[in-house]
Amino acid sequence: MKITALRTQVVHLPLARPILSAIFEIRSADCVLVTLETDAGLAGEGLVFSINNRRLSVIHEMVRSLEPLVLGLDPTLAGGFYKRAWSELNFLGHAGVSMVGLAGVDNALWDLRGKAAGLNVSRLLGAVTTAVPVYASGGLWLSSSIDELQAEAAAFRAQGFRAMKTRVGNRDHAGDVARVRALREAVGPDVKLMVDANQQMTVPQAIRMGRALEEFNLTWFEEPIPYWNHEGEAAIAAALDTPIASGETEHTSRGILAMLRARSADILMPDLQRMGGATEFLKAAHLAEAHDTPISSHLFSEMSLPLLAALPNAIFLEHMPWFAPIYRERIELDADGNAIVPDRPGWGFSFDPEAVRRFAA
Repeated sequence: MKITALRTQVVHLPLARPILSAIFEIRSADCVLVTLETDAGLAGEGLVFSINNRRLSVIHEMVRSLEPLVLGLDPTLAGGFYKRAWSELNFLGHAGVSMVGLAGVDNALWDLRGKAAGLNVSRLLGAVTTAVPVYASGGLWLSSSIDELQAEAAAFRAQGFRAMKTRVGNRDHAGDVARVRALREAVGPDVKLMVDANQQMTVPQAIRMGRALEEFNLTWFEEPIPYWNHEGEAAIAAALDTPIASGETEHTSRGILAMLRARSADILMPDLQRMGGATEFLKAAHLAEAHDTPISSHLFSEMSLPLLAALPNAIFLEHMPWFAPIYRERIELDADGNAIVPDRPGWGFSFDPEAVRRFAA
């Protein structure tokens, strides 16, 4: 079997309503869909994205630039592609848009290999489990009032979620604490609750906030300060009982290794896109396992789910529904609020051609 074409399609996925994060307003998640076609009739699918259509054309061109490295490739020799791509991208560096472009192709290759073997990616890797704990991440934003937060939390519970994440980062410290208190009162003591500051605090502010939130028994306090300040993250982690989660903004397993060496987080969150695809995501996860550190995922729920199912140190899948409209299938939860790993080959989730046409740029 040989790869005969790399096909891309840009789609714009508007959100139902704008989301206010501590960094910016989010109005859409816009994707470059990547499809690798073969002479055997199989096709592998992956995607990368940008928020609010910013610099999506740059990402698209980065993906397209890798086409010569995959044409004629036997998908079972994808390691050779990764080695050549890593070498070629050295000039631009192994971070930023070069890794985003690489992720689009690498993820499609993993899907293709799974389909060629007739196995879900989780089984291709040697699955640890058939269901992964999951938390709802598509709500509880800063743009929601306290009443709206409580209503959204109730809706997540009704959908079967037993864990969920809210955001903090207002200049009003007391207001942030009040929002988390209202959520804990709404969901009760048994629902796992995470808090994300989106890198908007200083080290003293984060420690002060973290101590104020400890009474709410949080599962983690996420990205309290800018991600590159590993020493600061380590100071916060040492000062608080609540676990610190970070890593979604780091690039490749080398970035994750730097965090592990600095002991900057109790839980690491490699991002499938910034890692450069599933190949580096898995390396990052295994490095974390060697350091007795658990991992969660960031975005890309449909592709991250099978990967987490094959990792013994995976503790949570982030369920973000931004990309769901372009997939035929949906993530399903079991009675315990875990995400069920599909037994379908490849990622187990495939692009819906009609939806792709509907959202095409």
